[in-house]
Amino acid sequence: MLAAPPDFLALLNEYQPLLRRVCRLYCAAADDQQDLYQEIVGQLWQAWPRYQPRPNVKLSTWLYRVALNVAISDLRQRRRRPTSAHPGTDRLPDVPLPPVDGPDADDLHQLYQAINRLSDVDKAFVLLYLEERTYEEMADILGITQNNVRVKMHRVQEKLRQLLTQPA
Repeated sequence: MLAAPPDFLALLNEYQPLLRRVCRLYCAAADDQQDLYQEIVGQLWQAWPRYQPRPNVKLSTWLYRVALNVAISDLRQRRRRPTSAHPGTDRLPDVPLPPVDGPDADDLHQLYQAINRLSDVDKAFVLLYLEERTYEEMADILGITQNNVRVKMHRVQEKLRQLLTQPA
């Protein structure tokens, strides 16, 4: 196996939390998260020699784009051929909730439950929003126009409002 160049290793070290968040969003089980992480790293490794920095575009934008594309593609493949561990599953398992204590714990728990009920693509919008990405960055990551991002973000926010006001 070829050794990774130091700049690629530094990139992985710096952006590992970002990549792990994508994995946690799209996989519930720790083993599946690790498998997806390895798949994302493999795709990044293959694409790294072709990466060309663009003015006014962050490296994290490219990383998100690769990671989200791999995660959604991986999820679609898993749905087409369910494993014996999850027979007949046609929906992504719920994202495990982070441990939260304090007065806002119930609200945060309800928010995570609502996010789990969104479509896979809508979850990508929520992730980018929670990561405080600008609409311009979201557009670059998702390969759509900023105007389309605004429209879709508004729709996702409305879906979340509806999910949060519906009785469980």
